[in-house]
Amino acid sequence: MTNPTIIPETQTATKANSTLRTIKIFDTTLRDGEQSPGGSMNLTEKLKVAQALSDLGVDVMEAGFPIASPGDFEAVREISATIRGPIICGLARCNDGDIDRAWEALQKAHQARIHVFLATSAIHREFKLRMSQEEIIERAVKGVQRAVSHCDDVEFSAEDAARTEIDFLCRVVEAAIDAGATTINVPDTVGYTTPNEMYERILSLLNRVPNIDKAVLSCHCHDDLGLAVANSLAAVQAGAGQIECTINGIGERAGNCSLEEVVMAMRTRQELFHTQTRIVTERLVPVSRLLCKITGLDVQRNKAIVGRNAFAHESGIHQDGMLKDRSTYEIMRPEDVGFAKTDLVLGKHSGRAALADRARELGYQLTGENLQTVFEQFKTLADKKKELYDGDIVALIQQQISGPTQRVWSLVSFSVSSGSGKTPTVDLTLQHGDEQFNERVEQGDGPIDAAFWAVEKITGIKVVCKDFRVRSATIGRDALGEVTVEVEHEGQLYRGMGTSTDTVESTIQAMLNAVNRIVTEKTVRSQGRVTPQDA
Repeated sequence: MTNPTIIPETQTATKANSTLRTIKIFDTTLRDGEQSPGGSMNLTEKLKVAQALSDLGVDVMEAGFPIASPGDFEAVREISATIRGPIICGLARCNDGDIDRAWEALQKAHQARIHVFLATSAIHREFKLRMSQEEIIERAVKGVQRAVSHCDDVEFSAEDAARTEIDFLCRVVEAAIDAGATTINVPDTVGYTTPNEMYERILSLLNRVPNIDKAVLSCHCHDDLGLAVANSLAAVQAGAGQIECTINGIGERAGNCSLEEVVMAMRTRQELFHTQTRIVTERLVPVSRLLCKITGLDVQRNKAIVGRNAFAHESGIHQDGMLKDRSTYEIMRPEDVGFAKTDLVLGKHSGRAALADRARELGYQLTGENLQTVFEQFKTLADKKKELYDGDIVALIQQQISGPTQRVWSLVSFSVSSGSGKTPTVDLTLQHGDEQFNERVEQGDGPIDAAFWAVEKITGIKVVCKDFRVRSATIGRDALGEVTVEVEHEGQLYRGMGTSTDTVESTIQAMLNAVNRIVTEKTVRSQGRVTPQDA
């Protein structure tokens, strides 16, 4: 077999034009995912994630490893008692103490599963377990039987199955099913295998294990070589009926198969995989962001499906195609995974078509010479900034008619008082023309928040902060701090930047930079120097 995308006519593989197979999604974010360094969660946080996973529509939720710690036990017990919808699963090694503890934690679950595991590869048998093949089979059978005495739904995992001799793996799987296992999991524990190898391994189990029809075949792939999603999809094409995965692909080392990626791959290429899931895909982005917020483990901007750039286009050629027909450069709709819309990012690679389209959204019709002039200025500015926002575009259009953005408001002085248990206070003085305005603000969650309130009160410009970033512009203890704010005012986005060795001052400068863009636009419009259809 040279191509894992060819679906054979096996006992379980689906032929073209037949009924779609429903693939079970086994989510292990709360167990394997939480093992990601820095990804641990407390009980309250786990319950929030568990509810989000239930709303997402996962079939099985592995809530934890009850024997691992009192905290893990309590989390599995609370999730079992409060979450309805998915099967709630607890992990256990193949020994009586683990299995009994797992069942104790799962007893209040509406639907419960005990997941027992035992390593089977030669490496693990020799160096970790120091057990023979026969001893492994005996231990596996006893573990499954113990779990079945508590619970009808039992999953058996042959740890490091991807590196286990296929003849021995078939023997272990057959024995586990005879002992009562209803799901057999084939883990690529160290992320070593490839799609072709995973395909052949699943196919071999389906063809060689005589009682395989009594269990659901599952896969659990790690991403050490970046192949977890590809290996999981290969397993499904060979006939596996369950995929074990995590939100954002978090987990041990390089992580696990990414739930959002594998689900959307099957949905987008349904004609190839002939499968479906019960996942409510519109919940993917919200759940991803919730997990990022709780764990502090952010996904990279270019992360497939849920990354900030997943539906962003900057290339002029791509943007022109998108404006004509979104299918030219998008294989999925952003709305289907939880994004509001496609994001045509304006930057140095953007073309005239994208600039003219954004201008139309802002209420301006740019054509001919006006478009060319603004486009040239746009390119010059784009070489200096990574991204241009609506306020920048408006400023360029206004500049052609009425000159550059005016420095309407400027900072004169400020003082800050803040401390533990104290309400932050900002005393701010701003210059507007020949006049100075002062405001003392005693409110907010800290000096930065208080500074926002003070600027709003003096200028009268109300904004919603959409993004706030601080970075060191230089090095050393006295480094300059560069603050970038993105604010929304009356449905439009404006960006401001400020630099100072004082973070509060940088924040005020950034706020004033954005406010001045807003004020300039309002002034020019009110004076009639440019109107939406004139530019």
